[in-house]
Amino acid sequence: MPPQIPHAQPGVPDIRGPFRYIWWLIRSQPWRVLRGGFFGTVWMVGLAVRPYLISRAVDDGLRAGHRRDLLLWVGAIVLSGLLLAWLGIMRHRTMTFVREDATARSAEVVLRHLSRAGAALPRRLDAGEVATVSGRDINYVSHVLTFTGPGIGALVAYAVVAVVLWSAAPVLALLVLVGVPVVVAVISPLLRRLETVETDYRRRQGALTARAADIVAGLRVLAGVGGRGLFADRYDRQSATLRTEGYRVASVNSWIESLAVAVPAFFAAIVVWVAARLAASGQITVGEMVAVYGYVAMLTIPCWMLLGSAYDVIRGRVAARRIIALLAVEPDDHAGGAPVPAPAGPADLHDPDSGLTVPAGRLVAVAADDPAHATALADRLARFATSDVTWGGVPLGAVPLPDVRRRILVGDHDAYLFAGPLRTTLSRDAPGEVTAGVHAAAAEDVVDALPEGLDTDLNTQGRTLSGGQRQRVRLARAMLADAEVLILVDPTSAVDAHTEARIAQRLRAARSGRTTVLVATSPLLLGQADEVAFLRGGRVTATGSHADLLVRDPAYRTLVARDADAEVAG
Repeated sequence: MPPQIPHAQPGVPDIRGPFRYIWWLIRSQPWRVLRGGFFGTVWMVGLAVRPYLISRAVDDGLRAGHRRDLLLWVGAIVLSGLLLAWLGIMRHRTMTFVREDATARSAEVVLRHLSRAGAALPRRLDAGEVATVSGRDINYVSHVLTFTGPGIGALVAYAVVAVVLWSAAPVLALLVLVGVPVVVAVISPLLRRLETVETDYRRRQGALTARAADIVAGLRVLAGVGGRGLFADRYDRQSATLRTEGYRVASVNSWIESLAVAVPAFFAAIVVWVAARLAASGQITVGEMVAVYGYVAMLTIPCWMLLGSAYDVIRGRVAARRIIALLAVEPDDHAGGAPVPAPAGPADLHDPDSGLTVPAGRLVAVAADDPAHATALADRLARFATSDVTWGGVPLGAVPLPDVRRRILVGDHDAYLFAGPLRTTLSRDAPGEVTAGVHAAAAEDVVDALPEGLDTDLNTQGRTLSGGQRQRVRLARAMLADAEVLILVDPTSAVDAHTEARIAQRLRAARSGRTTVLVATSPLLLGQADEVAFLRGGRVTATGSHADLLVRDPAYRTLVARDADAEVAG
């Protein structure tokens, strides 16, 4: 059976504010939330029934000496206990469903947005921020919905107890009505402090998660250059700082929890003392005094629920802000104004910033004296950055993004490799027809070295492969996509010269008649290009064949010779 998706259509979240987002989660499951509120309220109010039953057993049974009445009231107490147990089970069960629904809905919304935001996301948020939002923050927001069950029940129970006490002794009701707000007033400053330290802690946690991900991704390289210890020490220092921030959060939270126990207990002692005085003076019965003690003792549960809900709300509000910040990252749909249709067929690409023109159907190589300028050029041509690039004479930024992504592809040497069989990693659309791409990337030996060939399962990012093998797998995948415009950034930087020569020849044959941009400084690749553009200081200063530029441009000759020397030395 195919896996079931909890929310195939999760809906459109309200991201105008953290509480609006939480309210959207509530509105998305109204009947379940109402059911949770019903069970939470009945259960909480039911806790106040038992003190009344006990008081009746004392006054009507024990003090009056009526055994039959005593047994009746004791039976009622037992039945109420069983009913409360069932209500507690239903309350907990329903609220678990509420939280799980909210978690699944938020996760689906976030994952869909991550796939839609695409290249715009890493420019706005780092990987650690995305990881913490996708993990803990979603759960923290879901726990806020607990207030819709026992939280509302606590408020109703507080009001019911106040009304019951008013009928017995108004002075006790006044103490209850005044006491609980006093508890809240005492703890409120700590709650605001908790929100501040929690926000800072979550920010630092995201940054540390991003650093950990970077270290893991580059662990092999760091070990090779002897930098593993340096980065480990830096991570240890940041981790120690985060631990200190965690202690601050725990310190504030411990004060809140201690006051949540101490203040209600002190308040209960005052109420019981007043009730005892009233019983001694005959204004209330002994049974009523026992009931008062039960009511006040029971009120510690609503107080604890309300304070726990307050902590969940504060933590959830911080988490909701982070989720909203992620959901607010929009893909670059178009540069503004009305969208324009993409060219009907192959068309020239022109980048005014660098002066580069890529004729349709040609293999153009770009040799840059600064790798940063080369990367920026590739981002502009593929519309991963805002630019004035035109495609067939129309602004590339005004073309609908799906059309751009379908027809223009960047093959980056750091592109992500998903876990799974190599065959489906290379092509999910037609996994059975991958031999052409493997041949073009000169990756036959990579397939032959795997125990089950193309059916071998690779782990995430293909970490069991060497750097050169991963690079050829990425190149084969890019070739199999058969994009109308293919932009390859240093596609052979991790392979030896013999393999690179085979790739250069096969690449030209495989892309014959298709628009291809090679961003590289390797003489083997440059020699296969129809035209080479020399990018110096971010601008094209010379164009021509590789052999022509070697003769007439000393700067180009120096750049290419340096790269060739590096290949020989490697």
